[in-house]
Amino acid sequence: MDPLWLLIAFVLGLLAKQAYLPPMVGFLLAGFALHALGVQGGEVLQEMADLGVLLLLFTIGLKLRLRSLLVPEIWGSTCIHMSLTMLFVSGFIVLGGMAGMAWFGELDWQSAALVAFALSFSSTVFAVQVLEERGEMKTRHGQVSIGILVIQDIIAVVFLAVATGKMPGVWAFGLLLLPLLRPLLNKIMERSGHGELLVLFGLAMAMGGGELFTLTGMKDGLGALVFGALLGGLPKSNELARSLLRFKDLFLVGFFLQIGIGTLPGPDDILIAALLVLLILPIKTALWFFILTGFRLRARTSFLSAMELSSYSEFGLIVAAMAISTGWLDQEWLIIIALALTFSFMVAAIANAYVHGFYAMLESRLYRFQSKTRLPVDVPPDLGGAEILVAGMGRVGTGAYANMREIFGDKVIGIDANPNAIRWYRGKKYNVILGDAEDLDFWQNVDIDNLRLVMLAMPALRDMQQAFKLLRHVGYEGLVAAVTRFEDDRLALEKAGVDAVFNIYEEAGAGFAEHVRQQLSESGRCLLDEQKQVGNDA
Repeated sequence: MDPLWLLIAFVLGLLAKQAYLPPMVGFLLAGFALHALGVQGGEVLQEMADLGVLLLLFTIGLKLRLRSLLVPEIWGSTCIHMSLTMLFVSGFIVLGGMAGMAWFGELDWQSAALVAFALSFSSTVFAVQVLEERGEMKTRHGQVSIGILVIQDIIAVVFLAVATGKMPGVWAFGLLLLPLLRPLLNKIMERSGHGELLVLFGLAMAMGGGELFTLTGMKDGLGALVFGALLGGLPKSNELARSLLRFKDLFLVGFFLQIGIGTLPGPDDILIAALLVLLILPIKTALWFFILTGFRLRARTSFLSAMELSSYSEFGLIVAAMAISTGWLDQEWLIIIALALTFSFMVAAIANAYVHGFYAMLESRLYRFQSKTRLPVDVPPDLGGAEILVAGMGRVGTGAYANMREIFGDKVIGIDANPNAIRWYRGKKYNVILGDAEDLDFWQNVDIDNLRLVMLAMPALRDMQQAFKLLRHVGYEGLVAAVTRFEDDRLALEKAGVDAVFNIYEEAGAGFAEHVRQQLSESGRCLLDEQKQVGNDA
């Protein structure tokens, strides 16, 4: 790969970040810029993109809980949405053909249905990138979005197998025995330690799983997803996911570059792709909201999930390529769908960058569509008269909770947006409840009158800024503390009005020294006394 590619990707990604947009927007623009310079992707970029997608699906599998896919709001909403989208888009294409629009008139109803099917999917790559950048992979809306995307991936695999006539071989039945390998893989992962061996183990599982499924006539991405799910829930699965995070992000740059580099659009192609985004994508997104609220999800969960699913999918390119190879579609449709995919990424990235603010503005209107009856998982929690609340029960939040609990006892409560984590904490007898500090509905439905201190231990600056803003919005006047890793984040939080900000890196040494001093003091070995004794002996 030419260093110029990386330089252009970095510069445009940095400019996008300065404009408060996800870097992926800059990477897409970099692909167009490289194409304008006459650059062709080649095998290296293709392999880089493929590996990025494999690692993405593998890390999704690590965090996947299969029982979460079996609820009606996941599989039911997916099937209904895809069916309605196909009907609407097919009708749009047929009407466009009757109106004499370029390329539409050449499609019969079967070809129109094929294009509609390709556009009914949402992008796994885009949604996961957005969720990880916002630190919301484990939130309620994040889990709903991921569950829907997994169901879509399963539908995609089945379609490709039927459409190409490439059914899984007899050896595919042997894959049913994979769960028997889980104890062995767990031992290997445990012995891999915490460094480069663990990274190599993850790469081997993702790539090896993909290759194994390919050999049995199935999609390599499904193999990476299955092998990730096979390791999910094991003691080191979260550490493995963190160790692969930067590799996945790096290789996915190739995926976004490839989309831009591979297009050579004409005026008609650009016009049709723009129409597919401007006229169809808003309706597709609104359908997600109404269907999810129809399944009794809260308005906020439905809105955020709909926005995360508000893009076309890279699977559309796969469908178009397959249809072109079989003579079902003309070559131009691959360019049109690639452009529509790119435009949808850019529009959805901008919308998702400010999604929490949009919900705050539209909350009163969206709330009208919320069902009066809640799903059990969405019932408002009870703080039980707690006076200290820790928001975000990761490693830092758990440590803060344990320390405050020793001092203040039952007056301390923790909240976390991950349902699986809540079950674990309750098993440890921790007073932790399900709740999202970025959810206005949460703060409006809990009793905050007794709260004196809220400690924000969330993964990203934007998360804590949003939580702090919501606390003030609902009239909370007590103390707010936050934790951060960077000095500029500390300054931003203090400027916003947070009462106390703890920089993990800067103050970790002081905390370590204080901890050692206390331990030595409790054991009767005071360092100061020892120094005095040494001086007296001399």
